[in-house]
Amino acid sequence: MDADAERKLALCVKHTPLPGYILPNFLYLLTQNRFNIDAQYLPRTMYSLFLSTIMLPFYIKERLQFDTQTRKTTITKPPVFIIGHWRSGTTYLHNLLSHDKNLGFFTTFQAYLPSVFLGYEKLFKPLVAKSIPKKRPMDDVAMDAEYPQEDQYALGAFSPYSYYHGWCFPKNMEFYNNFVCMEHVPQRTIEDWKEFYLYILKKITLYEDGKQLVLKNQDNTGKIKILLDMFPEAKFIFLYRNPYDLYFSMMKFMKTTIPRFCIQKPPTIEIIESSMMNLYKTMLQKYIREREYIPKGNLVEVRYEEFISNPLTTLQTIYDSFSLQGYQDAKPAFQTYLRSQKNIRTDTYTLTDEIQEKIKNTWGFALKTFGYEG
Repeated sequence: MDADAERKLALCVKHTPLPGYILPNFLYLLTQNRFNIDAQYLPRTMYSLFLSTIMLPFYIKERLQFDTQTRKTTITKPPVFIIGHWRSGTTYLHNLLSHDKNLGFFTTFQAYLPSVFLGYEKLFKPLVAKSIPKKRPMDDVAMDAEYPQEDQYALGAFSPYSYYHGWCFPKNMEFYNNFVCMEHVPQRTIEDWKEFYLYILKKITLYEDGKQLVLKNQDNTGKIKILLDMFPEAKFIFLYRNPYDLYFSMMKFMKTTIPRFCIQKPPTIEIIESSMMNLYKTMLQKYIREREYIPKGNLVEVRYEEFISNPLTTLQTIYDSFSLQGYQDAKPAFQTYLRSQKNIRTDTYTLTDEIQEKIKNTWGFALKTFGYEG
């Protein structure tokens, strides 16, 4: 991205998740980053701080009104975790499953403003609806305040333990990457993360009146044992994709999204590539090590290419494997959604020999494990 384009994009203040952060967490992150904000991102920072401050009294009122009820909420049905690296079809699957009325999920509004969705949905949902683009900038996937969204945004709004903080504060990106796999953090941090995560899941369970949750959070790919400690009977759907295709798609995703999230100068392409490739390796290797701890019958592994070709077959397999009820009732809604997605474009690309060699050397374990060699 050239300097002029970067400056113009910096004036886009609405697409960052920062306005949805509760003010204490936002101020903590600013302090953690020594208030190191690039001048061109001051409008975005001030806009985010302004909205976060405006929402503070509503957040306090919501806590006073619903906190006791939230903490007493019991998650009786094992959550269904959609995991896998970004750009592996997790959003597509999440959107599909959300059409089953038996399942609960975070909407984009609830994920972006988790502090106020129980008591102030009518007031703040229109704000979220106006602040998000109609389509994701990296592809043609539609966005809406009521569409499903990954709970990582909700976690990031409440806590300092989010991968996406590194996209808002890219000078510290590697530090925030540590919160994906939690391998180099104190045990106290893991316990804090579990407390924050359980709270937001209880809150959405309360909203959804006890429905079984289907949760898309790519970070959870590196937290299998932690999640099993919280939910021993949790269900996991792991999606995987040809690493060569994923490389291109993820690089485009990061190059497109980080400049829209950040309040510091975006990292160079080289830094983005290094961070992405290292995290993929760390996260997928940890998943491969820990998947054996998932009880038999509670894990379905889905090959992206097969899922895209036969989505209903994939859904049927998931429902049968997990003994989920309601597939036939939801099937017409699934089919309607699938028809609406027929015109989604798929990018074509060419990877240089150098990049292909880099992928082979760094992600060779994934090529072998998931059957993409040769």
